[in-house]
Amino acid sequence: MTDGRPPEQGTAREGQGWLARIRWGGNALIALYISILSGVVVGLQYDVANPFHSTVAIELLVPYGAFWRGLHFYSSQAFFLLLLMHMAVIIAEGNHGYRPAAWARLSATVPLAILLLFTGYVLRGDITGASAGRIAEQIALSLPVGGQWCNDLLFAITDNGLKRVYVQHLAGLVLFGAWCAWEHLRRYRASWRNHLPLLCLLLAISLLMAAPLDAERLGQVHVAGPWFFLGLQELLRYLPPFWAGIALPGVFVLALMLVPAERQRQRPWLLFVGLWLLLYTVATLVALQRG
Repeated sequence: MTDGRPPEQGTAREGQGWLARIRWGGNALIALYISILSGVVVGLQYDVANPFHSTVAIELLVPYGAFWRGLHFYSSQAFFLLLLMHMAVIIAEGNHGYRPAAWARLSATVPLAILLLFTGYVLRGDITGASAGRIAEQIALSLPVGGQWCNDLLFAITDNGLKRVYVQHLAGLVLFGAWCAWEHLRRYRASWRNHLPLLCLLLAISLLMAAPLDAERLGQVHVAGPWFFLGLQELLRYLPPFWAGIALPGVFVLALMLVPAERQRQRPWLLFVGLWLLLYTVATLVALQRG
């Protein structure tokens, strides 16, 4: 194939900083494998008709259920963060070597990973997931054209519960992400033996720290969303759902997709991405101050 990275660019790392020498992509792939495997175990016990009760039952009744749920949660978070670092390092190298169409598909894995994390939160069925699901429906419906179709495809929680969310989390988003990253993944492999520190860290965290589950508390007024959703949640206080939930995230994803391969042409795009991230970080910090 001619739309992938030239072979000679994938190996030479001499003279680069220590961040570039870390196998971010391989670590992300291993975290994804762990997330999928543990997700299968959790999914076999999950009841989409009673999401919160089945999530609690997984932790209390299923043998080692709390461990498997924790492993799925923490490996998913690790995959997303490692994916971001992998992409940042590739861009920092100054010549990612991909043709525009291939780079756009690879960049699409970032919003898809966010959607996978987000739907995972919604599927918990706790107060955080329920609140996030309601907000997501309103954002989808705010699309001037195709809003109802988009909501029916991804959420439709009000009419169908979590059935659509469950299907998208298990299959739709995963398959679409695999298609977007296929040209990249088929060139690179990740061996468990080369990523034992990450594996041990995830196992230890899953054993020692329970995955969060937020039961509804009497008199609770403010419900904070997932950590990556806080900035958007804050922006919704000042902007209509379409602008805060679709337009602003959309221009970030578009700018990321349009980052050219050559360093001399990257500056305006990276400047925009950096300013966007600064704005979102400020919004997130303000949301955290609200508690």
